[in-house]
Amino acid sequence: MNKYITGVPLEKSYRLINHGPTILVSARHEGVENVMAAAWACGLDFSPPKLTVVIDKKAKTRELMEKSGLFVIQVPTVVQAPMTLQLGTETLAQQPDKLARAGVKLFEFEGFDLPFVEGCSAWLACRLIPEPHNQQTYDLYIGEIIGAWADSRVFKDGHWLFETAAPELRSLHYVAGGHFYAIGEEIIVGESQKS
Repeated sequence: MNKYITGVPLEKSYRLINHGPTILVSARHEGVENVMAAAWACGLDFSPPKLTVVIDKKAKTRELMEKSGLFVIQVPTVVQAPMTLQLGTETLAQQPDKLARAGVKLFEFEGFDLPFVEGCSAWLACRLIPEPHNQQTYDLYIGEIIGAWADSRVFKDGHWLFETAAPELRSLHYVAGGHFYAIGEEIIVGESQKS
């Protein structure tokens, strides 16, 4: 496991996805694991911390989330762009070896029986808050964040450090057709200070 991984207080965990990155969603149920890419995820609440993610009905990860009641949201890095695209375009139903083909390596945090993707910059363990109407009608899932970690080379003391971290640690932002942007430079407006 990456020696730079540190815990993030739950009250600051929303900051791990507040900047709108492309994410990886992973889940496990009865020995079946899957990871998929998603572009529509955001923070929802502070206390307890919650997030939302949109997951299409055809995704195997959705089924695993619903059956286990748990899932992981993680923030892939620039060097993981090819893997992220592959995870977003291949399905486990058509490619049973999808994770191996994409080069995914999984690990676990102690106390969490969940598949976490190695090499990301942030990880959010979530407990599914069942909302059947939203899930069926809008493909919208709500998760309570129950654990959070980040790579301290790029997230420390509750703040992203993209402006000083190595460029390969920047987060990805998906547009379409295999086109991503890496997060850019910091802009501070007025007398605003980091809190």
